[in-house]
Amino acid sequence: MRKKALLKQISNIMKKTLFLFLLLFSNMIIAQEVIIKEFTSDELGAMRTLKIFIPKSYESEGTKLYPLSILFDGDYIFDVYTGNAKLFTSKDKAPEQIIVGVMQNNERYNDCEYDKVTGLPTKASNKFYRFIRLELLEYLEINYRLSPFRTLVGNTLTANFINYFVVENEPVFDAFININPYYSPDMSTFLQNKLTDTRGQKFYYYLNSGSYNSKEKHKRIEEVAYFLNSLDNPDVISRYDEFKNSTKTASIGQAIPAALAHIFSIYSAISKEEFALNVKHLSPPDAIAYLENKYVEIDYLFGTNMKIRERDIYAIEPIIIDQENGDYLSTFGEMINNLYPESPLSDYYIGMFYEKIGRYKQALKNYKNGYAKIDENSEDAEAFYQNIERVLNRQDEIIELEILEKKEKEAEKELYKIEKELQKEEWEASKEMEKENKEAEKEGKQKEYEERKKAEKEMREKYRKGGN
Repeated sequence: MRKKALLKQISNIMKKTLFLFLLLFSNMIIAQEVIIKEFTSDELGAMRTLKIFIPKSYESEGTKLYPLSILFDGDYIFDVYTGNAKLFTSKDKAPEQIIVGVMQNNERYNDCEYDKVTGLPTKASNKFYRFIRLELLEYLEINYRLSPFRTLVGNTLTANFINYFVVENEPVFDAFININPYYSPDMSTFLQNKLTDTRGQKFYYYLNSGSYNSKEKHKRIEEVAYFLNSLDNPDVISRYDEFKNSTKTASIGQAIPAALAHIFSIYSAISKEEFALNVKHLSPPDAIAYLENKYVEIDYLFGTNMKIRERDIYAIEPIIIDQENGDYLSTFGEMINNLYPESPLSDYYIGMFYEKIGRYKQALKNYKNGYAKIDENSEDAEAFYQNIERVLNRQDEIIELEILEKKEKEAEKELYKIEKELQKEEWEASKEMEKENKEAEKEGKQKEYEERKKAEKEMREKYRKGGN
């Protein structure tokens, strides 16, 4: 019994040791991705600590650009936001980001306070605004490869402060995550004045609240949410979440993933909601254009240079096949071939196009080309070969079509020959007529010349006789 107890104790110790080792190893990996930077600010007249998360691919992909997220209250938001951002990236729901957490510690009230009369930043918080706007952004732009897309994140008091970056004359941030914002009394008016007409600049805006907030704070949040919901401006993409049966601390963990899903919705593959709202009613050429434009915007905003996902190709497939008699299957297949030349998909769609219009020889050729690209042990091989069998079963039609095509080509060749002979005869007739016209013209001129000479001679003789 003692021996078993001893072995069990040793086993437990080993498990705990292994767990501690794995935890330490995991923390070491995370630490390798995070840089601690002591930043000296002239605007603040002080040094601020920054936590900067750099994605693993940053060194290996030397030309790739990365969207930027700056977090206020980085002391406790940084790890939650970074963990969620990594999760979203691993699930292909968001691009890799460079994440900068600004450590505010006991300075957050001075950094983010507002004037109770004007609703604007105070003298002290205006310094923090200039630190972010003029110093930190410039440092990050110089030292890191940033894409155009920038996100600003705040919580409670700092969430109110990020809105001064919304209402400024020339906003440099695109997305704003307001976690339980302690809006100033004037902020709703400031936002309405700004967001009613954004002059083509697109904003992603997220905010949340819950019963854990005081009635006054919750009321101000709901006022902003109501305004955003009723706003007739397609360039403002907003979302409001109310977390019931939650706490202020727990809501941070709820708000951040909800905000990431909202802000980076364009990056994700086409969802059922996106398809129903934006794609379902499009024509085949418009559906293809929508897909291409989606990835152009992803590339521009997030610097990913991502090829169109195959699942997005499948998403619009029914539109291409079922509408307009499948006339755009060939265009669809050519687009896919440019993206994935090694994939059998392009051959499949082009083959389907030819099969639909009854050109079975060309359909068979494309189906065979596609089948050759598939591993014979693949699950798709049998399904793909059925396309070939289906066309081969129409062998008699193929032979008849080949005979018909041959006759049509011979007829076209004979017609071409006849047309050439007619053209030659017309040309020769034209040349003969031209020759005759020239000879007639020459004879006419000669006759006219002789008559003129004869008349001149008669005039001279008459003049001579008259002179005598």
